[in-house]
Amino acid sequence: MVTCNMTLNRGQIKQLRAEGHRLKLKPVVIIGQKGLSENLHTEIDAALTHHELLKLRIPTLDRSGKRELGELICQQHSASLVESIGSVIVIYRRNPDNDRYARMTSQ
Repeated sequence: MVTCNMTLNRGQIKQLRAEGHRLKLKPVVIIGQKGLSENLHTEIDAALTHHELLKLRIPTLDRSGKRELGELICQQHSASLVESIGSVIVIYRRNPDNDRYARMTSQ
């Protein structure tokens, strides 16, 4: 589990993971084989601001490569990694103007 610039406890992560499954989130941003570009960072930032809870599809990498890419994305966007399954990661960044998940993250 990676938490970058935002600390979530196990209970909060569990609730956000359940919310991602309940909402049947689809990947909003898909990272291709060329990796992260400036345009992708702009898309990720905009999507996090709007949705707060975001699913991303990343290239099929080995376990350490996927972890590094998840950490990089979280660090650059002040987000927390909620879940990582296969080639999909779920990240969360609180938006104080649109705090949909306040009840889950205010413990």
